Amino acid sequence: MMEYARSILDLIGNTPLVRISRVTRGIGPLERQPLVLAKLEMLSPGGSVKDRIGLPMIEAAERDGLLRPGGTIIEPTSGNTGHGLAIAAAIKGYRCVFVMADKQSAEKQAILRAYGAEVVLCPANVPPESPESYYSVAARLARDIPGAYKPDQYWNVENTLAHEATTGPEIWRQTAGRITHLVASVGTGGTITGAARYLRAQKPDLVVVGADPEGSILSGDVARPYLTEGVGEDFIPGTFDPELVDRWVRVSDRDAFAMARRITREEGILSGESCGTAMLATLQVARELTESGQGPGAVIVVILPDGGRNYLSKLYNDEWMRANGLLASAGSVVRVREVLEDRHHGEQIPDLVLARTTEKVGAAIRRLEDYGISQMPVSEAADGSELAGIVGSISEKGLLERAYRDPAVVERTVGEVMDPPLAVV
Repeated sequence: MMEYARSILDLIGNTPLVRISRVTRGIGPLERQPLVLAKLEMLSPGGSVKDRIGLPMIEAAERDGLLRPGGTIIEPTSGNTGHGLAIAAAIKGYRCVFVMADKQSAEKQAILRAYGAEVVLCPANVPPESPESYYSVAARLARDIPGAYKPDQYWNVENTLAHEATTGPEIWRQTAGRITHLVASVGTGGTITGAARYLRAQKPDLVVVGADPEGSILSGDVARPYLTEGVGEDFIPGTFDPELVDRWVRVSDRDAFAMARRITREEGILSGESCGTAMLATLQVARELTESGQGPGAVIVVILPDGGRNYLSKLYNDEWMRANGLLASAGSVVRVREVLEDRHHGEQIPDLVLARTTEKVGAAIRRLEDYGISQMPVSEAADGSELAGIVGSISEKGLLERAYRDPAVVERTVGEVMDPPLAVV
């Protein structure tokens, strides 16, 4: 008998579990550790866990008459849901328009275009209700394009049901029902909600752990920009049931990116950014179980949502990582003093260059020019060297603007025109 799939859609899901044994080495003696298993969603045809929800959302819309032949699928996405929808749309013959935040990687955009989809980019650092946000732009396009349908993964019940029907049962079968902890990074919440709902029905004492980027409100943080793609939110999606999450682990961009690179280099699993987020939460839980003596017999399953090929220009680009403060610069450490000394060809400079409140503005401007600096703290101490005496600051731009408007300002004292103090680190 020949073995083959009828279409690529039949190959979605049924991703394997693999033991994680190298990045866990530092959490304690091996015999005291829990078994850590990673579910490799990057091995799905579209490269992510989001493959699972694309076809069910489209088929539900077809049944309900919301999507008809020749229609257009429009979706706000971080990329991976778009890939899942684009695969199903390619088979079924729908046009696709995907709206993305401009922080998403170039690879994700290129993959969508490779499937024949159109990509619209929007600014990332705007609130969801802004008319410029990718949520708002997608809603506007869905309203204005005839025959358009927006699956809306954030509110579409098929998102959660897909994981309840596939991800949860697969994990239960693959672990022979021995799973004790489920760890997943959370975006729309569909994966963790659907999988946990099924698994909790089989095992009521299952511990569910959500991994969340710093700057996401899902774990109770204050909303602010972050670099990790595809997880975390600045609102609570309708597809997420917070009651199913027993605890949260919040992870910084720096730690998530570093862990993703570790997974790749130590486990040989080319991992995406959110994999690092999920794995750090897993290691925290595993360490706690090991230290408390509850490790033996515990089975932690962590869902690794996507692969690293989507992030070659970012996560695996050392230059990009350094530019974003996520990777130490190569070579020896360069100190601020060395930078200043280099600018002045080795000329000796004071430990702290500052102005006094009692000196003339003209003298302060000359000091800025002499040292080639653009701002300077102001001290009220008599000798001008006491750090504790700093009461304000001046800047070259501010002083020159004042002098331009009123040339006589150069004869006034610095204390009369100074700005608030600079921050002290």
